[in-house]
Amino acid sequence: LRMSVAMRTRVRGLAESWSRRGHDLGLGIGIAQGYATLGTVGFDGRLDYAAIVSVTNLAARLCADAASWQILTTERVFSAAGGGVIGEDAGLKELRGFSRSVHAFSIRGLDNSRIAS
Repeated sequence: LRMSVAMRTRVRGLAESWSRRGHDLGLGIGIAQGYATLGTVGFDGRLDYAAIVSVTNLAARLCADAASWQILTTERVFSAAGGGVIGEDAGLKELRGFSRSVHAFSIRGLDNSRIAS
């Protein structure tokens, strides 16, 4: 979560300079946590390293649902962060590829006084 907030801050600064040149730049981030199968996929001459499981799809769907400058995360990630994260309930999300609604939270920032190093 710290990295996502830092990325948003840095890209927002870049977006301001791009905006002065007439370009609209935004960033939406989706974060999920879970087990994944990692390994190489492909064929001779074209191998890639990939994570294959629903958690990667969940993060991608949250990312696609996030508004510009929004960080969306699952309830599991938000709860695990404890009081170190400032966020709000983003409601239940109906995400393609998932039979159940996903309870999401929108991360506004960090409470640095409550984050363990």
